[in-house]
Amino acid sequence: MKHIKNELSMMNNFFRTLLDRLLQRRRRKVKIGLYGHPNSGKTTLANTICEDWIGKPLGVISDIPHETRTVYKQEEVVIEKDGAKLYFDIIDTPGVATKVDYKNFLKYGLSEREAKERAKEATKGIIEAIKWLDDVTGVLLVMDSAEDPLTQANITIIGNLEARKIPFLIIANKIDLPESSADRISAVFPQHTVVPISALHRENIEQLYMEMVKKFR
Repeated sequence: MKHIKNELSMMNNFFRTLLDRLLQRRRRKVKIGLYGHPNSGKTTLANTICEDWIGKPLGVISDIPHETRTVYKQEEVVIEKDGAKLYFDIIDTPGVATKVDYKNFLKYGLSEREAKERAKEATKGIIEAIKWLDDVTGVLLVMDSAEDPLTQANITIIGNLEARKIPFLIIANKIDLPESSADRISAVFPQHTVVPISALHRENIEQLYMEMVKKFR
């Protein structure tokens, strides 16, 4: 009798997995882009999501601004919360800035040649990030909660997302810092959902996953 129950359980799991795969094929392709200022923690968050759900990081992080200067993509990420699943590709975009000055890189020890090359690549990366707005179906807008959120870059990104009717969540990152204030971000953008997290320390990351499933599924 126990042997029969085990076989029935295995068959049930097999058909559930098969049905899940068939439904996944019919489901629209969800592409979630990570946008925000340089060094707001986009790649750290992308790495946290990928490590939690596929077991490996996506990109390289650095204290030097514009470390991510081209788009990085990880396909077929699956988040599961409370029995609901979100299937998506994650798109880590270069940091968006209204101005890139090579002189800002010199204080990090780069030579003038290296700084100018980095600035050139960063400018190309910003253009690539904006172009990707034509392809993404959802966005995590990452803001450094220790900095002033009312910037031209943030306003421009949100304006583009609203005009294109792309759903998005505002991520108030770096709440582990003593000078951080997620409430300040909520006050500036009260009409949008703000999720306070620390991507580096995984603080409140489970709440983010729940919000992602609700928003983008």
